[in-house]
Amino acid sequence: MSLFGLLKRPDINAGVETARAEKGAVILDVRTRQEYMQERIPGSVNIPLDELSGIPSMVPEKSTPVFVHCLSGARSSAAARILKNMGYTNVTDIGGISGYRGKTERG
Repeated sequence: MSLFGLLKRPDINAGVETARAEKGAVILDVRTRQEYMQERIPGSVNIPLDELSGIPSMVPEKSTPVFVHCLSGARSSAAARILKNMGYTNVTDIGGISGYRGKTERG
């Protein structure tokens, strides 16, 4: 892999498109509840990074496709590592909502 490949950031737009095409996929937003209420991707679920240990109650099947995002990509990267350490086998870090160009909702 080239150095440029290592520096490439996840594309949240492609990630959301892939998640929506995959049956049973979860779009997981790991930002704070306040951030989530201000703006979110329709159909996403919110579990803040510091509450990630509670994910088994929401996503009990560890082979479920989980597409993780946050604001800039830092928390989603950490969350993806944590989920993999918890035994989730189909986790994709899709980066930050700051780069999202699709429809969002509030409230």
